[in-house]
Amino acid sequence: MNNITLAGRLGTDPEVRFTPSGQKVTSFSMATNSRKGGKDETTWWRITVWGERLDKMIQYLKKGSAIIVVGELHKPEIYTDRNGNSQVSMEVTAEILKFSPFGK
Repeated sequence: MNNITLAGRLGTDPEVRFTPSGQKVTSFSMATNSRKGGKDETTWWRITVWGERLDKMIQYLKKGSAIIVVGELHKPEIYTDRNGNSQVSMEVTAEILKFSPFGK
């Protein structure tokens, strides 16, 4: 298992859905920023939270919230966007969510 810790901001409000078997799944996008060669770079992540164990925190999260996510990193997926450019999709299954001390 590849674990990763990310600090960033939510790009979307958390979305809750249920599998056909009734298991709860919450997902949202998250942006992290880094500086390379004097330029800011944003990386987008798809975050998935299974079950109800993080429900108490998720109710306070909305687009723009600053958080820290610790979880399992999945293999990146490469796809072509509608403009014909190659893009990379990064996905993490969250085990721990924390409010960022650097947020609002």
